[in-house]
Amino acid sequence: MTTRNKKEADVILHNGRITTLDPKYPEAKNVAVRDGRIVGVDDAESYERGPNTKVIDLNGRRVIPGLNDSHLHVIRGGLNYNMELRWDGVPSLADGLRMLKEQAARTPQGQWVRVVGGWSEFQFVERRMPTLDEINAVAPETPVFILHLYCRALLNQAALRACGYTKDTANPPGGEIQRDHKGNPTGLLIARPNATILYATLAKGPKLPPEQQMNSTRHFMRELNRLGLTSIIDAGGGFQNYPDDYAVINELHERGEMTVRIAYNLFTQKPKQEEEDFARWIKMTGPGQGDDFYRCNGAGEMLVFSAADFEDFLEPRPDLAPSLENDLKDVVSLLAANKWPFRLHATYDESITRFLNVFEEVNREVPFKGLNWFFDHCETISDRNLERVKALGGGIAVQHRMAFQGEYFMERYGKKAAERTPPVRKMLEMGIPVGAGTDATRVASYNPWVSLYWLATGKTVGGVSMYPDKNRLSREEALRLYTQGSSWFSSESGKKGAIAAGQLADFVALTDDYFSVPDEQIKNIESVLTVVGGKIVHAMNEFAPHAPPPIPVLPEWSPEKVFGGYGAPLDVRKAARAGVPVARSHEHSFACDQYGCAHAAHQLLAGVEAARHRFAGFWGLGCDCFAF
Repeated sequence: MTTRNKKEADVILHNGRITTLDPKYPEAKNVAVRDGRIVGVDDAESYERGPNTKVIDLNGRRVIPGLNDSHLHVIRGGLNYNMELRWDGVPSLADGLRMLKEQAARTPQGQWVRVVGGWSEFQFVERRMPTLDEINAVAPETPVFILHLYCRALLNQAALRACGYTKDTANPPGGEIQRDHKGNPTGLLIARPNATILYATLAKGPKLPPEQQMNSTRHFMRELNRLGLTSIIDAGGGFQNYPDDYAVINELHERGEMTVRIAYNLFTQKPKQEEEDFARWIKMTGPGQGDDFYRCNGAGEMLVFSAADFEDFLEPRPDLAPSLENDLKDVVSLLAANKWPFRLHATYDESITRFLNVFEEVNREVPFKGLNWFFDHCETISDRNLERVKALGGGIAVQHRMAFQGEYFMERYGKKAAERTPPVRKMLEMGIPVGAGTDATRVASYNPWVSLYWLATGKTVGGVSMYPDKNRLSREEALRLYTQGSSWFSSESGKKGAIAAGQLADFVALTDDYFSVPDEQIKNIESVLTVVGGKIVHAMNEFAPHAPPPIPVLPEWSPEKVFGGYGAPLDVRKAARAGVPVARSHEHSFACDQYGCAHAAHQLLAGVEAARHRFAGFWGLGCDCFAF
């Protein structure tokens, strides 16, 4: 048996502009990796290059620590990714409808076309939603389900038939099936006051078989790698039962096929049986159980159903149930007694006040000290409640949901109220741990660069400016939240988040320099080289020879095969390879923003149309019975 010299590196990357986020050594030109960890920064010449050492010239590229999304539903999202048509980043509704028509024609009988979140009508140059007439016209026979935030879903007539929604179908609790003047469902499902009807309807669609779910999950992870993500914290999700719906990710972990590190939280599934859920799971797993690629993180983001204050700024703030305090105390007491970190979805300050009342009561009985608990979202949290979070040792995970819903919020609550949604600067000034993320896939896009754009510019995806300078972050501050900041939320501070000796070898080389590109180009940044644990998981352009082997896309009719994920719907070459016809007119791409496409200019100018009534002409079926 031969042994290696301790100074021999597995990977050496040199000639880069490396932002380390290590205050002791903030900038570097090279990095050395051994056994999955960083062993040297700016001293690569001191490491021996053995016969198996991979040496890569970074060609002056900007390199950053791997991005870490503190709130992403990747385990659930991966099971469905290959079935979903993504409108994330599509610049026009016309493009979206063209994609929908093409995918409907490719989708076999019995399957659906799903557009499941990640988009906003304000990103479209048309500045409007699709009409039901338009959806039925492009897909007359194939069921189509389009989710719009946690507000509503649009179904074509074929989907209504597939779901069994008829004139005689009663509205479910917490939701509304919109009807025409004859009482027939129109195709609009309204979340009022919560998103249960949207979840439940989506769950009626066909599922992929397990082997194709594994393929789908691998493609989703590769898509995240393409955008520079190396770690995520999974926030569970509705209809995501443990352990049954974790079998696929468990298998991929055992096969060594994960390319994104996942720390997962467990999300209660049974109203009025939440305590039983967690008591059972406490016997099955526990925080930290697993390894650096796949491990349990704790409980949440749903702890009890009576505390679910879903954000839907088209509707008034929901009043939470009187049973909230007793329900929440039982669960949090159980978790604290068993040293389980927990997270809780919390949109409105009024809800947060009630949650903190419970937490303070439990803390007096079972101290939270040393427990990394945190809130998610906190768009309208007050300074007083920030002080209470700080006193209890909690953190706050923030996401760019307002980039997709800011226009709705301002219309309901006013521009002034929107200026600190959430008050990120105040959180940092108070020393509260803050981690950045997206809350993808159903609300916002999983693209971290859209989130970084929102943090740094204060703008929505529609170009509307929400925040004054005092609540915006510098680009470096935003990046820290997406790296070091998020590491606190999985109890991994010091293990990841910086390019420093001893930390996990997770880093990314970028298409463009994040620190110098114009603001609007931040959203267009991708990775040209993504490294996780010293292993290259994504490579393109000059690094393409280092790319991992491609994997097939299953099933054959998958939208991923033709359109891909964020930005890829506009890839003419990919569509052509799959035999899908494309319009002969100009095809929009990332180059639109980079090279001054007139379409992109039009989209920016359209951003000032905030005063226009947004829903005029929404009803293609002529229904006059709906009022927001």
